[in-house]
Amino acid sequence: MSTENNEQSLADTGLHSLKPAPGSRKPRKRVGRGHGSGMGKTSGRGHKGAGSRSGAKDRAGFEGGQNPIQSRMRKLRGPNKKTSMPFERFRTATQPVNLDDLADRFESGADVTLEALQAKGLATRKGVPVKVLGRGELQGPLTVHAHRFSGSAREAIEAAGGTVVLIED
Repeated sequence: MSTENNEQSLADTGLHSLKPAPGSRKPRKRVGRGHGSGMGKTSGRGHKGAGSRSGAKDRAGFEGGQNPIQSRMRKLRGPNKKTSMPFERFRTATQPVNLDDLADRFESGADVTLEALQAKGLATRKGVPVKVLGRGELQGPLTVHAHRFSGSAREAIEAAGGTVVLIED
């Protein structure tokens, strides 16, 4: 008997008998239908003012007539200009390599080129100039090729007996 009822209910289900889950649908709020409804008289629009009138619009970004934030801010013509610094405050035009990184990865007397740096996992961004910075110490001489050097890095490399080779952009 139960299998018969089960088959019967399966036969009755279909697109024609689909219903939303109980409690998932609520009737729309009908405003202006008397005090007892909680939405009578002004129907939730308050008293007077532009928002109480029919056809009132609330534009996105409208600040009640005050100059809106998109007008108050300066116009930044693209992210590739210095004028766009507020949005990319820490962007630099070079990729840094410190002396302690060189000391860890290269033997004394080695020739440190851009390809060698990339092979050792340093200065991996293509097309971005490399700047050698002075953090750390060198134990042996190195020949370092880079686009830029900080003053302390240049002194430390030459003090260790190495040479500094500037790469022209």
